[in-house]
Amino acid sequence: MSPLDFSVEELDELLDLASDIEKSPEKYAHVCDDKRLATLFYEPSTRTRLSFEAAMMNLGGKVLGFSSADSSSAAKGESVADTIRVVSCYADICAMRHPKEGAPMVAAMHSRIPVINAGDGGHQHPTQTLTDLLTIRSLKGHFDNLTIGLCGDLKFGRTVHSLIEALVRYPNVRFVLISPEELRIPSYIRESVLEKSGCPYKEMERLEDAIPELDILYMTRVQRERFFNEEDYVRMKDFYVLDKVKLSLAKEDMQILHPLPRVNEIAVEVDNDPRAAYFKQAQYGVYVRMALILTLLEVKLPWR
Repeated sequence: MSPLDFSVEELDELLDLASDIEKSPEKYAHVCDDKRLATLFYEPSTRTRLSFEAAMMNLGGKVLGFSSADSSSAAKGESVADTIRVVSCYADICAMRHPKEGAPMVAAMHSRIPVINAGDGGHQHPTQTLTDLLTIRSLKGHFDNLTIGLCGDLKFGRTVHSLIEALVRYPNVRFVLISPEELRIPSYIRESVLEKSGCPYKEMERLEDAIPELDILYMTRVQRERFFNEEDYVRMKDFYVLDKVKLSLAKEDMQILHPLPRVNEIAVEVDNDPRAAYFKQAQYGVYVRMALILTLLEVKLPWR
């Protein structure tokens, strides 16, 4: 499952459902009383796994599964295909995180129940993209006519790539890509997504030069190991720490997003600023996963 599997209309419908869940969570408290979610997490996860579990429990459903490959039959050599065939007998829907790219797709091919990709290697993290979209729409009210700054590791950041692919489908979205030369957006995103769609963008190196024009600032981590030498890392690392001084250059209604976990790229002093939306973003992740579970299970809601 990728956000691009949904048309713009279907995506808007999913986000509408998530927004209604946010407004009236009590309506949805028992709609999945007879349903079970299997969480098959072949690598450690905190936010994503707990977010899926909270989503299913908030709907009245039950959760079963494992939180690492070591505690599953994968440690005995069982294939993903065989695991999902068995899990299909126990659960109604599955969320899978796997270190190998494409593993959730393989699982979906052998499954009798819907399989949600909860992250596969460095490839995709589609429910994070849905979370980002819901956060932006909830805070801004729309996607069109926004200038969105993406800052940090744009080369390897799977959340950044997926978000660009999703947002270029909306009118008058503009991107400011803020990164060191070593971590610029990959050429296939630049050519096959941004330029192919005609979406305006520009690349900049300094955060403080870009921040005044932004409606959304999406921060990501810049990791030391991505640089060829220590000197380049030391030279660049402070460019990508958002603090009160840099934030003073921003619009009063700019919103700050981050997929988390953060290390030091957003100073703790920013957390109390009303523009800091990254912890709200984590809460929106529960709502959007609730909406996704309901949609994939085709749960009939009596009031809709």
